[in-house]
Amino acid sequence: MDKIRILFLSSDPSDAGRLRLGQELREIREKLQLSKQRDTFQLDAREAVRPGDITQAIFDVEPQIVHFSGHGMSTGELCFENITGTVQPVAPSALSSLFKLVSTQVQCVVLNACHSESQAKAIADYIPYVIGMNQPIGDIAAIAFSVGFYKALGANRTFEDGYKFACLEIQLEGIPEHLTPVLYSKELEFSKANNVLSSEIKERFEYTAITIKQDRKLFIELLKRFPPNGRGAIFLKEHDVGNTIHNKDLESIDNFIDSWADIMHEFLNPEIEEKRKNFMSILSDFQSELNVNIWSIAGGHLFSMHLDELAVPKHRLEARDRLNKMGTQAFKFYEDLLRCCRIMLGAVDDE
Repeated sequence: MDKIRILFLSSDPSDAGRLRLGQELREIREKLQLSKQRDTFQLDAREAVRPGDITQAIFDVEPQIVHFSGHGMSTGELCFENITGTVQPVAPSALSSLFKLVSTQVQCVVLNACHSESQAKAIADYIPYVIGMNQPIGDIAAIAFSVGFYKALGANRTFEDGYKFACLEIQLEGIPEHLTPVLYSKELEFSKANNVLSSEIKERFEYTAITIKQDRKLFIELLKRFPPNGRGAIFLKEHDVGNTIHNKDLESIDNFIDSWADIMHEFLNPEIEEKRKNFMSILSDFQSELNVNIWSIAGGHLFSMHLDELAVPKHRLEARDRLNKMGTQAFKFYEDLLRCCRIMLGAVDDE
């Protein structure tokens, strides 16, 4: 029986922050060796990869799965190494062109690097399953994701199941980054681009004029209760919890969660409802963690983490960074919810 070949590519340029890529590779190898399907997989690794090494490695290994671990830039490039060992960025268009040429062979691409979502989107035009990260991801979360993904594949699960178990693995480690990985597939993007529901959703849901009207009414209420230009949304977009926080910003979020965390505010369309649940989940987590890390000042009108003290404990600085990341993630999920509503329900700006 032909093996499923996995090509593990890693780059850790000397002028970028150090990553624990060796540990990630060891964990992947160990989980595959311990799995029931251990004889099904062949893992080949290439380290300190330069851009020119990528095609040669693909020619040599002929993989069905390509896994990249390393750095990503906020502008969308992945960071490989040049001849001196420093950063050599590669644009999304270049990698998508490469995977277009090997689309009959490669079935899944995993980009375990910060800000790799734009690369994933581009590659998903040609490869059935592509995973990227929608923001920075920490070393521990990145390793946990790989562990969960390959444990699932080793148990004969699908790529989609592997992605879900990988996100769960991050949750089980107690790391609030389980919403950072994103999965793209050619079928899903085609469905969205043509403004139709997926076949799975069609089987369990019929979108009629009545249900559309009900969801549009709920969408209008959402825009009124938590408007894009309101205090709550602006706070999520522009926040820095290390600075002073006004109580009205907190009240806006608290009031919205209190009024929208019930069954009467669930959308009938399951695709929209999934995005609402994602937003409400991360927003509630953000609210809960923020509340235990701030204290009132100025008679209760303002709140602060008191990071201006002479000796701020390390755990408070870590809490600040974690909260800032959660707030950014919550705003992204809020935008995803609004975007999905507009696609499925149409614009309601004039209603």
